[in-house]
Amino acid sequence: MAVLGIESSAHTLGIGIVENGKVLANERMMYKITDKGIIPSKVADFHAGNVREAVHSALRHASLRLSDIGAIGYTKGPGIGACLQVGNVAALSLAQRLRVPVFPVNHAVAHIEITKAMAGLADPVALYVSGGNSQILALVGEPFRHYHIYGETFDIGVGNMLDSFARSAKLNPAWGSTVAMVAKGGKYLEMPYTVKGMDFTFTGLLTNATALLGGGKTLQDVAYSLQETAFSMLCEATERALFLTKKRELALCGGVAQSARLQEMIGSIAKAHRIKFGVAKNEFNADNGAMIAIVAERMFESGRAVPLSECTVNQRYRIDSSVVV
Repeated sequence: MAVLGIESSAHTLGIGIVENGKVLANERMMYKITDKGIIPSKVADFHAGNVREAVHSALRHASLRLSDIGAIGYTKGPGIGACLQVGNVAALSLAQRLRVPVFPVNHAVAHIEITKAMAGLADPVALYVSGGNSQILALVGEPFRHYHIYGETFDIGVGNMLDSFARSAKLNPAWGSTVAMVAKGGKYLEMPYTVKGMDFTFTGLLTNATALLGGGKTLQDVAYSLQETAFSMLCEATERALFLTKKRELALCGGVAQSARLQEMIGSIAKAHRIKFGVAKNEFNADNGAMIAIVAERMFESGRAVPLSECTVNQRYRIDSSVVV
């Protein structure tokens, strides 16, 4: 039985189809972000105008008909409210039309679970890094099976920080990947470094880097130093979590996990501790529908029915409040 997943938490509209844990389709349509960043109403309109086409494209890619879909999953949160609503309405409409169950999925859980599936990991410490959040997590069984947060950002996600710097530097597109390209070959400048146990903050670093742009420093050096400092903070906190949990696996996931430099740095920690390191292909680190479909399929197989009253959206849907099946 095939399960269709809808991801619409931010600027990416993703439709994925899985069957028995195998990804049959993973279609993505992205709202083009300029130096103005994300405008929620415009992104939501983009999703609403393209969801039908994206669903049909995924079905064609999977060589399936709509009637072959046996369950629907969608991103409940966290994310941008207007964008989440589009996915919610689409999922409920399809579920009603097909008379199949619908499952609300936590966006962060989905990022971790698809990385575990793709990398062959069972029980890792997970560094989840995205635009909206940055957290260090691992599964615990009490008071219910969920991802416990061992460390997280006190202010903004590392992806948001990099994107904000890109906008201040007038880079287009204003993404962290653009910052990474500009940073190549740069020299290190001392910057604020804030780690408290396994938590971290990025606004002071962002403020300092933005100020340096107008202080005679080259964009290349500032971008390089910003990236190296931010990633070093994440590495220190993650390594501390490994010591605390004594886990023998380490996962890197989320949109910022597409960074080759961050993969290198986190991978070096795993190598030093002789533990297994896993990161998915970039297609599955970026927001995508397949990750939602994988979790929805597991929820369906667990026999856990979700009442329609719970099939809502929650912009601040905490990962530690989500049951993991």
